[in-house]
Amino acid sequence: MSKLKVVLAGIVTVSVGLLLAACGNNNASTAEKNTLNLSTTAPLDTIDISKSTGFGQTGNVFESFYRLGKNGKPTAGLAKSGSVSKDGKTWTFKLRDAKWSNGDPITAQDFVYSWRRSLNPKTASPYSYLFSGVKNADAVAKGKMKPSAVGISAPNKQTVVVKLNRPIAYFKVLMAYPLFGPQNEKVINKYGKKYATKAQYQVYSGPFKIKGWNGTNDTWSFVKNNDYWDKKVVKLDKINYQVVKSNNTGYQMYQQGKLDLTPLSSEQVKNLKSNKDFTQYPYSLVRFLLYNFKDKNAVNRKALNNKNIRLALSLSIDRDIVTKKVLGNGSTLPTGFVATDLAKNPTNGQDFAKEQAVKNTVDYNPALAKKYWKQGLKEIGESSLTFNILASNDESDSDQLTQYLQSQWTKELRGIKVNITNVPEKSSDSRAQEGNFDIYLSHWGGDFNDPMTFMQIPMTGTSYNYGKWSDANYDNLVRKAGNQDANDPATRWNDLVSAAKIVNKNQAITPIYQQTTAYLQKPRVHGLIHNTAGTQWSYKYAYVK
Repeated sequence: MSKLKVVLAGIVTVSVGLLLAACGNNNASTAEKNTLNLSTTAPLDTIDISKSTGFGQTGNVFESFYRLGKNGKPTAGLAKSGSVSKDGKTWTFKLRDAKWSNGDPITAQDFVYSWRRSLNPKTASPYSYLFSGVKNADAVAKGKMKPSAVGISAPNKQTVVVKLNRPIAYFKVLMAYPLFGPQNEKVINKYGKKYATKAQYQVYSGPFKIKGWNGTNDTWSFVKNNDYWDKKVVKLDKINYQVVKSNNTGYQMYQQGKLDLTPLSSEQVKNLKSNKDFTQYPYSLVRFLLYNFKDKNAVNRKALNNKNIRLALSLSIDRDIVTKKVLGNGSTLPTGFVATDLAKNPTNGQDFAKEQAVKNTVDYNPALAKKYWKQGLKEIGESSLTFNILASNDESDSDQLTQYLQSQWTKELRGIKVNITNVPEKSSDSRAQEGNFDIYLSHWGGDFNDPMTFMQIPMTGTSYNYGKWSDANYDNLVRKAGNQDANDPATRWNDLVSAAKIVNKNQAITPIYQQTTAYLQKPRVHGLIHNTAGTQWSYKYAYVK
């Protein structure tokens, strides 16, 4: 599951904690005072932007035309200006005078080279699909056209022109994603196969640069990039990272004054909600169930293609119990498969999540669930069903959730038997890609602040539509939003709402909860920017006091 896995890996840095090396030490040097120590739940997997599986952390060392500011809004990046043609198909970016961390100038050609490299099939970029809509990008990614055919050009050193197949309503916010940033061809050629395998074999365009990362270690640092164009606003001199896998370890370090911010487990949340340092950071990640509409088991294929069976499974889940008791970490109830607080109606400001809601689809209604279940079994000519739930045991809540689902469904739905396969992520990912599952406990986190980041999941033929659900009306509405209605914000919005309602009404994807991570945070930490989609954490303006 390349696309879903991409998001999972990118989410790792949601569990970021901060610790201050010289916490409470009045004799600390200025350098120590300006040092922030971060913990993360997993090692940094790559520093090659073409191959990265998320930029929650590395968005601080790489920059694109824009960068995300507060509330997911694009703010100043490497472009000093950006303009779009009336038909919405041509964007022109004027670059500011900026340098790489090795002192080389950042030029328009660096962007052209970067996009061509990311779309070249030989690079195998896991996020190449995000370029879809750029002229010839899809054909290049499939190897049907040469990388030079991609719709990006550099008329001069300071100008980048991007040609689109169609207007993309969220293009500006997309251009804040580091994937679309520049790459230094000279450096890549210089290091060859060594490129980006260690911190010193890379150059950086963002507020910080990396030191001490060797590709496999559990500790590394970000240091202030003195060649960064906006270095005057960067207050931190250094950020130290170390892998801390246990919430209990993190809590102990916090208690000892070594951590300024640490993520909490469900049990810790229950005990620490009233603590004055308690805080929460929401994220546009929805945990959901994918059904296998092409199940290799004929009986289960028939069952999972039955709308009443899927509705029964969804309506049997008490999501209030899941969020408050099973998880207890502040996670919230979903209204559908698109996250809350991701996008607002351009006409009235209403949340997309509210507009996508369909009554009696994600509510807890055991009586209605039993009715649908009985009806569904009758329609498929079966009296009992046995399903297997596939999940990744690398996800901290998989065991809790799968056991809850097994217990709840067995309690509410007569004739159901539920088995669980909790395996490492690589294995669950492989099985999902191969269609070797009945029901898959998965999730998706938004890459940018627009419903389309979720709407692409159930599209017919997409590589991350593992359940192989297909609906012509859904596909047509999403295509309309991306084509003839792309330049009409209100109509485009209505297309997407209507499409989302099709998925939700049919429970083609069954959402369980939306993630919120709880932390203890010391009041000495200031200036953090956390966004619900894309590059979650920005330390450009962070400081300790």
